[in-house]
Amino acid sequence: MFDGLYFEFPKILFVIGFFIACENLCKMRLSSIYFPHVAQFVKQSMSQSKVLFFLKWMGIVMLILALMSPVKDEEIMLDPQQGYDIALVLDVSESMRTGGFNPDNPRESRFEAVKTIVSDFIKKREHDNLGLVVFGQYSFVASPLTYDQDILSRVVKQLYVGMAGRYTALYEALAQSVNLLKDSKAKSKVAILLTDGYNTPGGKIPLDIAIKLAKKEGIKVYPIGIGNRGEFNAEVLNKIAKETGGVAFGAYSSKQLKEIYKKIDKLEKSEIQRESYSYIKYYYMYPLFLGFLSLLAFVYLRNKKGWL
Repeated sequence: MFDGLYFEFPKILFVIGFFIACENLCKMRLSSIYFPHVAQFVKQSMSQSKVLFFLKWMGIVMLILALMSPVKDEEIMLDPQQGYDIALVLDVSESMRTGGFNPDNPRESRFEAVKTIVSDFIKKREHDNLGLVVFGQYSFVASPLTYDQDILSRVVKQLYVGMAGRYTALYEALAQSVNLLKDSKAKSKVAILLTDGYNTPGGKIPLDIAIKLAKKEGIKVYPIGIGNRGEFNAEVLNKIAKETGGVAFGAYSSKQLKEIYKKIDKLEKSEIQRESYSYIKYYYMYPLFLGFLSLLAFVYLRNKKGWL
């Protein structure tokens, strides 16, 4: 509590010299005018009362300390208000039901392993604004941009394979991530696009148009292909990454995917300066209160019968 405590007006301490001088020079004479023998009696009684002496000087010292105004600078740290805006784009097509992606649990589907890893990634991005796009035969925004990690994690848990159809509208999903981030005012906009398949022919949006939209909005895309070799289109993912300034990855197991999300977390780490300010907290009321009580007790005992 007393760390960093200091006085605003330390020179007031010299006032105590006035009271010390008065103690020695300003003797009480009024009583002796009317009662010549009382002065000696009072002097003898007061000298025997250490309690009164202590209370008097306790009150004086505490009041002087209050006048000196003890204060402490309290620093307040403000939470960062803006990090990255990130769109998490997840494939929920029928192929994500395939098992064997998690070596520790071969029966677990690819999508269940992905959900666990993505949830961990969300927890790490505590200062970022994250949204969620899911896609299969069609794509949609499952969650708008939000700073609420708990809500987003709950949305991820409720996702399931096939909820957007059987097929893989990869290019439309990329365009949907642009739609999610286009109103963002953040300096850094990122889309992490995860899929385990090729784009299904017959989509409404060509690849070049989807990439052009992403570039126009300044969105950096990190495509991730998961599954066995040849199950995802590495050429397309590399093209998306190269054109938008991102990096393409391939993961053949949940362990590799976990490392990829760690790499992306480092590559797109929020460099946010915490704002801080300080305010002065005053503590004069404590010595003031003690000084008042001490002087009040002094006056009471000074005038109480039997103390003189």
